[in-house]
Amino acid sequence: MNRPVIVTDIARADAATVDALAGHGVATVHEAMGRTGLVGPGIRPIQDGARTAGTAVTVLQAPGDNLMIHAAIEQCQAGDILVVATTSPSTDGAFGDLFATALTARGVRGLVTTGGVRDIADLRDMGFPVWSRAVHAQGTVKATPGSVNVPVVLDGAVVHPGDVVIADDDGVVVVPRASAAAALAAADARVAKESADREAYGSGRELSLDRKGLRPLLAELGVTYLSQAEYDDGGR
Repeated sequence: MNRPVIVTDIARADAATVDALAGHGVATVHEAMGRTGLVGPGIRPIQDGARTAGTAVTVLQAPGDNLMIHAAIEQCQAGDILVVATTSPSTDGAFGDLFATALTARGVRGLVTTGGVRDIADLRDMGFPVWSRAVHAQGTVKATPGSVNVPVVLDGAVVHPGDVVIADDDGVVVVPRASAAAALAAADARVAKESADREAYGSGRELSLDRKGLRPLLAELGVTYLSQAEYDDGGR
């Protein structure tokens, strides 16, 4: 469907699952899902230390125009993250502290956008977390129709309304709504494994080469161990 629409009754991922995924963070969930769902590195946090997850309310809008963000606020509810993409590249500052004030009142947990944001000092003081492509004071208009709660693309990752969006200092990852429970189970298992690895490495009992069984792989790939004298002699 190409005509502008506002979808009002989206299905959302289970709230408890979303909160549990937030605790694991972007890198762990991305790896647990088989290295899928990661948003490209062009979308970066404007603050340090924030970690959140929520269900996606999506916006597809024209460059230099924030009309559809105004429309999307009405569709947001507690536990959501607003996800904004433009129909062509734009770094204009389409989002600022007034939008953040309205979203905070509705319990929205943050913003992820392929565009630009402004009022950065105010957003940080408010504690409203944002991940964006740019910080840019360029103003926008309210003139062009777009859509709310349709699939959008965030720097290579497809986001459907109601998907889980996890964001922290490492970036952003998207978990499809239907896969949220499986992703959580896989992330739980990964965390348990990494905890055991961390204990082994911290105690000095094992090296990762041995714990992960990598020595045979080095040999298979033709990597050899030489003394300094052997290396200086050309490995002969």
